Amino acid sequence: MNNELIWVLALLLIAIFLFTTNKVRMDVVALLVIIAFVLSGTLSLPEATAGFSDPNVLLIAAMFVVGEGLVRTGIAYQVGEWLMRAAGNSETRMLVLLMVTVATLGAIMSSTGVVAIFIPVVLNVSQRMKISPSRLMMPLSFAALISGMMSLVATPPNMVVNSELVRDGAEGFGFFAVTPVGVVVLVLGIGYMLVARYWLGGGETSHEREQWKRRTFRDLIRDYRLTGRARRLAVRPGSPLIGQRLDDLRLRDRYGANVVGIERWRKFRRVMVSAGGNTELRQRDVLLIDMSASEVDLRQFCGEQQLEPMVLRGEYFSEQARDVGMAEVSLIPDSELVGKTLRQVGFRSRYGVNVVGIRRNAEALAGKLIDEELRLGDILLVIGDWKLIRQLQLKKNNFIVLNLPAEVDDVAPAVSQAPHALFCLALMVAMMLTEQIPNPIAALVACVLMGKFRCIDMESAYRAIHWPSLVLIVGMMPFALALQKTGGIDLVVRLLMDISGGAGAHVMLLSLFILCSTIGLFISNTATAVLMAPIAVAAANEMAVSPYPFAMIIAIAASSAFMTPVSSPVNTLVLGPGGYRFGDFVRIGVPFTLLVMAVSVVLVPLLFPF
Repeated sequence: MNNELIWVLALLLIAIFLFTTNKVRMDVVALLVIIAFVLSGTLSLPEATAGFSDPNVLLIAAMFVVGEGLVRTGIAYQVGEWLMRAAGNSETRMLVLLMVTVATLGAIMSSTGVVAIFIPVVLNVSQRMKISPSRLMMPLSFAALISGMMSLVATPPNMVVNSELVRDGAEGFGFFAVTPVGVVVLVLGIGYMLVARYWLGGGETSHEREQWKRRTFRDLIRDYRLTGRARRLAVRPGSPLIGQRLDDLRLRDRYGANVVGIERWRKFRRVMVSAGGNTELRQRDVLLIDMSASEVDLRQFCGEQQLEPMVLRGEYFSEQARDVGMAEVSLIPDSELVGKTLRQVGFRSRYGVNVVGIRRNAEALAGKLIDEELRLGDILLVIGDWKLIRQLQLKKNNFIVLNLPAEVDDVAPAVSQAPHALFCLALMVAMMLTEQIPNPIAALVACVLMGKFRCIDMESAYRAIHWPSLVLIVGMMPFALALQKTGGIDLVVRLLMDISGGAGAHVMLLSLFILCSTIGLFISNTATAVLMAPIAVAAANEMAVSPYPFAMIIAIAASSAFMTPVSSPVNTLVLGPGGYRFGDFVRIGVPFTLLVMAVSVVLVPLLFPF
């Protein structure tokens, strides 16, 4: 073992330690790895940064955008609503449909995004069926992991392994090459979870379930005492409000009337317009108003301003939840808003949303809030356009958005474009199946068309890409090249040959699966695939057999991150809502991983002969 190899292995151990402790962001660790390789002279600058030009990195980024297009057009949420209707009150039917649906969606979307969409669905179903969420949350995460075995583009490890095959001179896998294994594992997973769910039920207290229950408009209306304050008033012809800016009208000062939304006729249909300080009112506008001053005579107000009361269905604009959003925001210690009033800050003009409630020491403040001095620890309830509310999540220098209510899941800003999104998706899959167009180009075509059809805008597209994941992949790729240059891969292959080579190819597959799963306990499955793919291909070349079964076993093992809650982001996402402990994943995940390993070692050589 030479000094350069010792240095590379030491750097690898340091990276794994940092990944495990989670004290330094994984993407930062990946960038530090690139820096270390170049400064030490182990790799040249082009070699260390080659990952930035890898086509699979482009493909992964494009798939994030395609998945966001399905969310923005409401397709993903409609699937969730269908699931709730189809399952009825049957827990067994719900579990089966949930796992099949999530595994199918995950084949074309980010598995993490799919889980994020379905967590509130599972919580609602659990509450309706009066069962513990823990009985469905782990099946949800396992199905999302299995979705990585449903198509070539389902998960980054598949694309990493495919790239290594191409780099070695072999043809890559087909789009559905991994699907037969995935289908078998999914059926196995459903059967396993139908039994294992009985080991999961009742693991958390009712208080913990309530803690993870999604807040709704109704909860916020109750907590901030908004009942009875909503009004819906139409601007009549001749009203003095016509042509005036909201800030100039000073309706909050004069009447305690806070305009939180405006319904306006546009192209023969009524649309919701954001109520900003510079918004000018027009004839026939319908104003959604929060009346914070109970002493104001509504009849006198309407008479003076030539307004006509309209029917308002539901409590405090809850029926308008698709157009008017709510969220709670909390001031941070260094916020410039602390010690100032909403008037001084110019909150509505600055952020485009209205503050309709303030909670201080768990109590909602009453009366007009515009001149209330904000204090550290205050929680503000804001209402306004969903798009502007989402943008508040980027204003982290002043406050943090605590929670978006459950109704946000029903909001799809491009719902009318759903047919176009389905067309783009179908076209992408068709191009990938023909194998005449490179997968990254097919995905880019789908992204461009989704933009053309307004399924997604550029800002949302860039925001949809999970940049830390891409940087992690790019930063870990140099390890494979460094291990190859310094003889590390040859060393691992020789050790594997000494241990398993004489026992045959099946035992080598078993050894590779175990090694990949073990490494996956400490670092992400993508980073594991980056390290293990060249080892598997080199082992196949050493044994003079086809590299396909060896590459496929790595792809499957990388997706089999069932054993700990930190093995994959999808496991981490369900940890809290399911009320799980670390040991629950070990207890349920280890036996299932062993089952998947046994099935894979037998099935993969049948599909991809040695």
